[in-house]
Amino acid sequence: MTAEVVGPYRKSSYSGHNNDCVEVAPTANGCAIRDSKDHARQPLGFARAQWQIFLTHTKADTS
Repeated sequence: MTAEVVGPYRKSSYSGHNNDCVEVAPTANGCAIRDSKDHARQPLGFARAQWQIFLTHTKADTS
């Protein structure tokens, strides 16, 4: 899924100073994810429901 980004890309406040992370930006129906070191590469797009499932499982795995 590729969608037009409608807001700025943001990266986690937990990111290190060497930019080894991903950035997330909102789209009309979800979000786009890109590599912070490679802005030329096409971002991955996720529907809102898919992204919510990912976040839910990620948070559950870190507790």
